[in-house]
Amino acid sequence: MAGPSTAERGERQQKPSGPPLVRRLRRPSPRALAVSALAAVLLAAGVLWVLYGSPWTRVERVSVSGTRVLTPEEVREAAAVPLGDPLVSVDTGAVAARLRHRLPRVDSVRVERSWPHGIDLKVVERRAVMVEEKGGKFVEVDASGVRFATVSRSPRGVPVMELALSRSASSAASLRRFGEDRLVRAAVTVSGHLPAQVAHRTRAVKVRTYDDISLELTDGRTVAWGSGDRSREKARALTALMKAAPDARHFDVSVPSAPASAAS
Repeated sequence: MAGPSTAERGERQQKPSGPPLVRRLRRPSPRALAVSALAAVLLAAGVLWVLYGSPWTRVERVSVSGTRVLTPEEVREAAAVPLGDPLVSVDTGAVAARLRHRLPRVDSVRVERSWPHGIDLKVVERRAVMVEEKGGKFVEVDASGVRFATVSRSPRGVPVMELALSRSASSAASLRRFGEDRLVRAAVTVSGHLPAQVAHRTRAVKVRTYDDISLELTDGRTVAWGSGDRSREKARALTALMKAAPDARHFDVSVPSAPASAAS
């Protein structure tokens, strides 16, 4: 058998032995490092100038969306966004806090930068689920029990809350134990669970004690609701009771498992 050729023997002799060679990277020269550092500084300075010093990114407009009762002008005035200031320097959190403080009707607001010249105010207003009459005016109350605005007319379709707290021992004890704010929240809970066909016919929600809340409908019918607890069950019971006794004038769902109705 023939041995390796002369060319093959030459290739074997030329192959280096030991670990593979690693090419050493050249360290950048001091001049290259200086040029890179200068470029980074100039770039940062340019960005800062564009954001803070140039006229290209300054506040020129404030847009408002989401208002129903408030006007955009009222929102802009309360927000007090500094026109002409750099857009990046506007404290969006402070703007939102000013709006909520100066306009209690504002439930929430999103303050967003709209590059390169705008601030967008996206407002969500509180909605009245009932009103409380005081001195010939009406205080609007939202679904959280927050009294947020006083208006001269009761909003259409919104029931009036009557805190009919008597001087009886039970009323006084209820007020001391729960406080007026909790009684208001209980009334709001009841209002929020009313069946649709009842809600738009409810003229007043009367609160005598925490456990004695009743409804007065526009046609003179009444509903004894009890406390705000188990309101979802009470709403279902009232719907069924009104269908079963359409001519009844008084309904009692304070115990939803045993509702009752009466003709007078």
